[in-house]
Parts: sequence; structure tokens; C-alpha cells
Amino acid sequence: MQYHLNGFKPGNYQVPDEAREPYPDPPIVDLPNEVDVLIIGTGPAGLTMARQLSEFKDIKTCIVDMASGPLLFGRADGISCRTMEIMEAFNSSEMVVKETYQLKQNTFWEPDEDNPENIKLTHKIADARAGLSEFTHGIVNQARLHELLVDGMERSVTHLSPHYSRELVEMNIDDNLTQDLDAYPITATFKRTDDAGAGKTETVKARYIVGCDGARSKVRKGMNIALQGDSANKAWGVMDILLITDFPDIRVKSFIQSKDHGAVMTIPREGGYLCRFYVELDLLGKDKRAADMKLNEQDIIAKAQKIFHPYTLDVKEVAWWSIYEVGQRIAERFDNRPAGSSEDIIPRGFVAGDACHTHSPKGGWGLNTSLPDTFNLGWKLAAVLQGRSRPKLLSTYCTERRKVAQQLIDADRELSRLVATRPTAGDDSEQAKVDTAKIEAFMKRQSGFVAGTSIEYYPSYICTGQENQHLATGFNIGQRFHSAEATRVADGRSQHLGHLVKADGRWRIFLFGDMQTPTDPSSAAYQFIDFLANDESSPVHKYTPKGADIDSVFDTYAVFQQQDLAMHDLHDYLWPAKGKYGLRDYEKVFHAEASNDIYDLRGIDRSAGCVVIVRPDQHIASILPVTAHEELTKFFDVFMIEQR
Repeated sequence: MQYHLNGFKPGNYQVPDEAREPYPDPPIVDLPNEVDVLIIGTGPAGLTMARQLSEFKDIKTCIVDMASGPLLFGRADGISCRTMEIMEAFNSSEMVVKETYQLKQNTFWEPDEDNPENIKLTHKIADARAGLSEFTHGIVNQARLHELLVDGMERSVTHLSPHYSRELVEMNIDDNLTQDLDAYPITATFKRTDDAGAGKTETVKARYIVGCDGARSKVRKGMNIALQGDSANKAWGVMDILLITDFPDIRVKSFIQSKDHGAVMTIPREGGYLCRFYVELDLLGKDKRAADMKLNEQDIIAKAQKIFHPYTLDVKEVAWWSIYEVGQRIAERFDNRPAGSSEDIIPRGFVAGDACHTHSPKGGWGLNTSLPDTFNLGWKLAAVLQGRSRPKLLSTYCTERRKVAQQLIDADRELSRLVATRPTAGDDSEQAKVDTAKIEAFMKRQSGFVAGTSIEYYPSYICTGQENQHLATGFNIGQRFHSAEATRVADGRSQHLGHLVKADGRWRIFLFGDMQTPTDPSSAAYQFIDFLANDESSPVHKYTPKGADIDSVFDTYAVFQQQDLAMHDLHDYLWPAKGKYGLRDYEKVFHAEASNDIYDLRGIDRSAGCVVIVRPDQHIASILPVTAHEELTKFFDVFMIEQR
């Protein structure tokens, strides 16, 4: 798809440039008095949280922002493979894939040895993230991603919409009420920022609050959570531009180092014409901020033009620009519990995204770490609010996501030093030469982290079974379920199994059968399915509410090696009767594809088979032998609440 030919226009890219209009500011609607979850901030973390909770009609959610309406310009641009997978869980990946610029190559430019005032191409390589996911790392306006999340919220069963033009002025958590699950310990006061509501205040009581309100988060400050880390004395300019240039790699991601003027990183944007530039600026003095430099977009352009010599940059339009400081900070904790609290202390306030980790934007980690923060937290909050899981589950958010944030901070600090031609804080050299080979090696080494596909949660009661990892070496416990295709038995359709794990709060149980036919009642696969279906001790019986569909809590799928199966010969738990009419679900059984065998792709033991338990956030919780009936029940007994 191509757009922005005659100037940048925000809005729905499915609408032609000539007809596209910016999103209008929505009407002001009064805030509710009481909610289950109050979300502050409509960035990627806040909207992902709201999008996930919008799926539950019995949870009352409110999301608030001080802006007058939806985001229109700039900010984050990269959409990692893992973020694409999460958007697939929201049934929105097709539009993102269609509209994004897909990164396939990287080029590296350095000063020409024969003429150092000029830059010269050293080499071009394929993007290191290729093959890590069925999706490709893409580039699209963050506002467009926001729109897809908001559309999903509004079309959900709750018809949830953000409340704009509200500034959070005060937030309190009553510590005397936090351990009472039925209480509303949070009180938040907002000031209207629109002209019509000037001077008006509103108060909301909430059971939980999630601060997604950026680096200067009032929610974080209200919970007395400190940011740890420092700021380097380095500033960079960023701009989205429409330009004419003779630089040959303008539509390829490029790292460019000049001899005397610093470095530039270019990233092609969606639509075929727009491009993002990250431009290295001068050092900041001690105790100085980027705002003190009093630079504008023309200064960023002038600096870029010097770096690109001998190539010319004729900038026709600047769609968005900003200047930022390099710095890495992380919150000491991600919830309101005192440091060192046991998992039995119930957290009622959380921070996510930039509210708990800040860094430079060059690695594309901001949006792609913020969005998974609340994808991790959302299903846990829903499970506790619905009485399906014990509240101790909420403490795992801080444990799991703070580890990821620390990895991000460490990686960003390393990348910031690699791409800077002048010293940053802690660098004693007067002049540091950019070594593009080191940048290339870094990107290869960090490719899984940058893509989000190698993010791994520590062993815990929701990440167990490491002793069984050999049964499926390609499904790494703690990492996301690495999708692969299989053929649906009922109709022969090829299906990505990872796309079955939707953001609906359900657990997925994937049975990979052994070499014995699953129609034989003596086979391990048949007995496992019969256990789920009929044994009173099975998690399906213990934790599925009375009267609910059999797959409303545990959505079970089976993949077999046998090619000649018929649905009606299999255990009827695998084609269950559902809904008010008792219609049969024929989409739960698959066989391995002959030319693209999932057993080979994911290292599944053919002789023994295995059971893979996948969490609602698509991460693998455990791998078990097919015969481990009791162990399966024990896994869920640790944190789930019996519904019978």
C-alpha cells in the first residue's frame, strides 16, 4: 500500500489520501463513580490493558487520558514480531501486516577511507529477525496501532471507549482496604482540561489502578515508587519526513556514521515515501536537559545533511519531530506492595510501559515492551476479578515483567554506546568511533529480544515442567508459544496453531499425540482426553463453572501424527457440543503436515508425544508427558479456585 504522496495525513490508511481525515476528538462523557479497573493513559500499554479487559462483560473498566483525543502523529514506529503476534490475539494482525512497511534489510555506512568527508556503503545484510516468527518486523504510525486497539474495544461486548481531557490531580490507595477483595481502596480525582469542563473535577473509586501515564507517571509517584538509573549527557533528534534524496538506501534501514558530524539511523516508514531519521546531536552539559538546547526541526535537518555528505537531502515536509535524551531508568517495583512483600499481599496498583521503564527509542523497544507489559497483567487481573484465580497470581506481574525491563535497560545502554560517535555518561573517551561491525553483531545477538520472541519468564508456579523440556525442545517453557502450521482434520485447512490462542482469558492445552492411534481407547492420547472429559479430578471439571461451555476455561486442541483420522471416530471431547443449541465444534483436531511437520519443526518427541500448557498471554506454562494426569491437575490447583 502507498500513501502520503502529497503530504502526511493521519487517520485510517484504508481511506485514500485525498479523502482521509484526522480522527476527531470524541464527545466528553462523564466518568463512572466506581469501576473494577481504572487505567491512566491511552498509550500502547493502557490501550492493550483496556482492549484485553473489554472482552469481559462482568468487569467494569475505565481508561482516562489528559489528551483531547486519540494520538495523531509520531512517537513509536516499530512493530516487533511479538507485538504482531499479540495483535493476532486481538484479531487485528491482518490489518497491521497489510499496512506496515516490512523490514527485510539493513545497510551500514562509514566514512570513505579515500575521502573521509564522504560516507560510503560498507555492506548490506538481511534483517536478523527473519524467521523468528510467522510475522515480520514492521513499521507503522503508532496512532494507527492505537486506532485498531480502540476499534476492538468499542466493538467488544463492553463497548469500551477512552475518556479524554482528564488530568489526574490526586490518587490515593487506602492501605486499610487493599486486602479486602470486595473493597474499592483507590480514589482518583480528575480535572477536566476541555474548555467546556474547565474547573470541573470528577472522582472515581476503583478496585485496581494501572498507571500507563508515561515517564512522569503520577500513578507511580502516588505509590512512592522510585525510578532507578541515570541519564547520559547525549541528545538525539528524531523526525518523520517526506524528502527527495540521491541516497541509494533511503528505503532500507541504515546505520550511517560520518567522520566529524555524528551518526544517523534511518528507518523507512509505511506508505512508500515517509522516512524516520534518528540524528545524533551535540553533548549536553552537566545538569542540562534536551529542552535547554532550544533546537528545532531545521537544526535536525541541517545536522543530517552534514552527516549524509556527499548525498543530498531535500526535505519537503516534516510530519513530526522531537528531541530526546539518552537515559535508562527502571522502577524499583511495578506494584504498590512494599519491597520484599510476600505473594500473599494483594497488589491493587500497578505501573506499566514508560511509567516503569524509560530508555532511548532507537532499538524500537518502547512500544514493544510496554504493550506486552499489560498483555501479561490483563489476563491475571481478569482471572482474579472473576473469581477464577487466587489473588496471589497478581504478584507474578512484577516478578516477570521487571526482569524483562532490566534486560531492556541493559541492552539499550549497550546500543546507545555503540551508535554514538561522542561519549555518553560513563564513557571516558573523548571521541568514540562507531564500529558498524559491532552494531551488526549486537543486532544479531539481540535479535530474539528485539523481536520479542525470546522473552522468557523465570520458573515459577505458572512456568514449570522444565524437566520435560526434552519432549518438545522447540517449545521453550517460559517463552511464547512458537506457532507452526498443522492441518485441520475436519476440513483439511492449514492453520497456524499460535493463532488459536486469543486474548480471551482462556488457557490452552495442546496435546501432541504419540505414534499410537488416538482412536484406540488404550492409547495414551485417548486416555488423556478421557481424563479431561470425565474424571472428577481433572482441571476441566474442577475449574469450569457449572452451565458454561466445556472449553470456556480450558480450550483443548489435539495434534496427531496419523493422517487418516475421522472426527467421529475420536473422543467426543475433541468435537464438543457448545452453545444454546449444542452445536458441535469441529476445529480442535489437527494432524501434522507432511511437508511442514510440526513435530520436526518444534522438536516434539514422536514416540512419547507431550502436553503443552499455554497461558492466556501465549507464553508456555508447562510441558508434561501425555500420561501425567495428576501433575496436570496439581499445576492448576496451585492458583485456581474451584468452581463446583
